[in-house]
Amino acid sequence: MTDGAPTMRPTPLRISTARWCRTVTEARWFAGTVFCLIIANAALLGMETYSGVATAWRGWLGLAEHACVAGFTAEILLRLGAHADRPRDFFRDPWNLFDLAVVLSTFLPVVRENTTVLRLLRLARVLRTARFLPQLRIVLVAVARSLPGTVSFLLVGALLLYLYAMVGWVFFAHHDPEHYGSVGRAALTLFLLMTLDGITDAVHAGLEVSRWSLLYYASYVLLASFVLVNVLIGVVLTSLEEARAMEQDPSPPAPRPPSAPARQQALLDRVIIARRALNDLERELAGTSAPSPAGDRPVPSARGHT
Repeated sequence: MTDGAPTMRPTPLRISTARWCRTVTEARWFAGTVFCLIIANAALLGMETYSGVATAWRGWLGLAEHACVAGFTAEILLRLGAHADRPRDFFRDPWNLFDLAVVLSTFLPVVRENTTVLRLLRLARVLRTARFLPQLRIVLVAVARSLPGTVSFLLVGALLLYLYAMVGWVFFAHHDPEHYGSVGRAALTLFLLMTLDGITDAVHAGLEVSRWSLLYYASYVLLASFVLVNVLIGVVLTSLEEARAMEQDPSPPAPRPPSAPARQQALLDRVIIARRALNDLERELAGTSAPSPAGDRPVPSARGHT
């Protein structure tokens, strides 16, 4: 019992099923087969983009797609069976949830009737290669962990882009309306200049308007192309190191808090130990305060007597 509630124990059938499925899913041939199935699914998607091949081999491509769906369904069922004795552990893994969502979405009537959504879901199966490629999994985890920092970077970048777009509209709107005719066109022009593509032509065109345009473009390139981009690279690299550390040395699961009977027993043991220590201390104090024998009394000094 835990906290007064009975604990559900798995049956022998569930334990034996989990052991057999776990033996299959942990085998090297199983991972290799699923990986080849994912690659085959990606190849089928690529072949369907060619109209001639899609028309001539329409029946075979459809049969191959059904075979891929059957293979992915069997795989997810085996993974579920491997957690038959502990179902909660299956749903604690984000990759298991992603695989389950991709496979179950294939059987939804709304999805099967929509060709575009169905192709996107089939394309999502390609991302499942991250389960079998540790380096790719590290990169994906790093990208996910860098999202908060990336959002802050985008906010700062948008503010910087807006400020420079407004300044560019004030100075260059009349001379270059094609690129700075509005704040939207100016922002688009500066966004493309962030990659330093066409910066030479922009500087020459700006010098025809004013020499101060050189300061405008130089400060923008320094802030947007060097400072902000390097900050983004730093955020991604930091997240990559954290993801690599998590992959190599995963943190142990948090210990479960002890149940009420266990806490009561631990408290009782502490009381017993404290009581024994108190009794020992009382015996020591009683032994040191006992009266000494008569022969051990000190003899009074004779000094001052004749």
